[in-house]
Amino acid sequence: MAGCCKMAAADMSDTPDDLNSRIKQSIVRSLRLPMAWEEIGDATPLFEGGLGLDSIDVLELVLEVERSFGVAITDEQTGMQALRSVETIANYIRAQRSAEPA
Repeated sequence: MAGCCKMAAADMSDTPDDLNSRIKQSIVRSLRLPMAWEEIGDATPLFEGGLGLDSIDVLELVLEVERSFGVAITDEQTGMQALRSVETIANYIRAQRSAEPA
């Protein structure tokens, strides 16, 4: 667990652009999307008309966010809000990290 905490602390210094890029890379890698991560816009919807991800992708994306960024998405409503776009994922990660005790 100590390695996890060190990684999360190091990630807190991410600039918004760095964090968004890492999220995009994680999405493409974990979902094996046939596109370059640079093709995903920060505000591009991940579902419904955007990238067109489905319910199976949601599960994989939740696991990827937990694995790569050390924050949990604990319920469906939180997931629906947090997983709308790269921007909303980044905002969720920053909010969860700032809420963690030092």
